[in-house]
Amino acid sequence: MTGFDGFSSERVALADVTLHVRRGGAGAPLVLLHGFPENHRCWAPVAAEFARHFDVIVPDLRGYGASDAPPDDAGHTTYSKRRMAQDIVDLLDHYGLERAHVLGHDRGARVTYRLALDHPGRVDRIGIIEVLPTADYWRGMDARLSLAVWHWPFLAQPAPLPETLIGARPDWFIDTLMASWTHGKGLTPFTPEALDSYRAQAADPAHLAAMCADYRAGATTDWRLDEDDLAAGHKIAAPLHFLWAEDGFPARAGNPRAAWQRWAEVVTDSACQTGHFVMEEDPQAVLNAFLPHFGAG
Repeated sequence: MTGFDGFSSERVALADVTLHVRRGGAGAPLVLLHGFPENHRCWAPVAAEFARHFDVIVPDLRGYGASDAPPDDAGHTTYSKRRMAQDIVDLLDHYGLERAHVLGHDRGARVTYRLALDHPGRVDRIGIIEVLPTADYWRGMDARLSLAVWHWPFLAQPAPLPETLIGARPDWFIDTLMASWTHGKGLTPFTPEALDSYRAQAADPAHLAAMCADYRAGATTDWRLDEDDLAAGHKIAAPLHFLWAEDGFPARAGNPRAAWQRWAEVVTDSACQTGHFVMEEDPQAVLNAFLPHFGAG
């Protein structure tokens, strides 16, 4: 059992990248977007249940999993969340879908809210798991927060610094980082198959460079786009539900719900007693939060 039994698996050629995508179920479209340092496999614990209610589409983001990992550009736009959001719009177009619900965790949640800001007509409802907006984090990067999210400034360093250091012991890096972000400080929540795939992408030079480029975009292009939207008074129109972990990153940064209320017109939230990797640590909490939000049943 992979968690994706009954799902198709294909590589979809889009405008400038080919994404690996799994798809299963029937109903209203629901796109699930993973984060760092994972790939689509993080959704395995909840995918089958979502597919009982929705047409579930689960891509590997560009630079992750079995998707293409193109080289970064000097302006760090190749892995900007605007470019990644356009990938999802292109994917919907490929499948002939006008609109979808979108649920994102970690970096995928940043793609989710950028998609809702840039393409409001393409989303119905959105879900955010375990992030606050990029600009909020960078603007509030004091000593306490920088120690908690140390990987942000580290991965955003110019190439090839983080690539060289991680590439020396990629398995150790992935295992140490992921264990430190769980509630139990261990790797128990992750299946061997999932862990092997996370280690493999970190050991591949092209995908490792892409993951670093993701964070370089966060420190430059993504931050600027967020600040531009704030200055212009733009807000997310799609109803947003925010699930945060009591032992996760947003909980350490102040009032998690209040942060999203600055960015979205309609915000609901819920909390769970996990670390950062909510789907694998407590799948039922994800289903309890988002099946009702997306109108299942």
